[in-house]
Amino acid sequence: MEKARAYLIISGRVQGVFYRAFTEDAAHLLGLKGWVKNCSDGKVEALFEGEKENIEKAIGLCYKGPPAAKVNNIEVKWEDFKGEFDTFSVRYF
Repeated sequence: MEKARAYLIISGRVQGVFYRAFTEDAAHLLGLKGWVKNCSDGKVEALFEGEKENIEKAIGLCYKGPPAAKVNNIEVKWEDFKGEFDTFSVRYF
């Protein structure tokens, strides 16, 4: 399996709707590492590392989000795998 890394910027109604917790759960379910955080402009950023196929599945889940979310767009930037994370976490900064 191919290892990959993807940086996402998610826009829409994605703050105050448990979007970060949803993303963290999806990452753990798929064995991905990285982080997710809120941005000051109302968007959410996420970085996934792991098997490319599982990252693609996570991106699909991010389009759905939790029930109260409404995702308008996800910008995805594929990067080279770095293997710099031990787990997936919610960042608060």
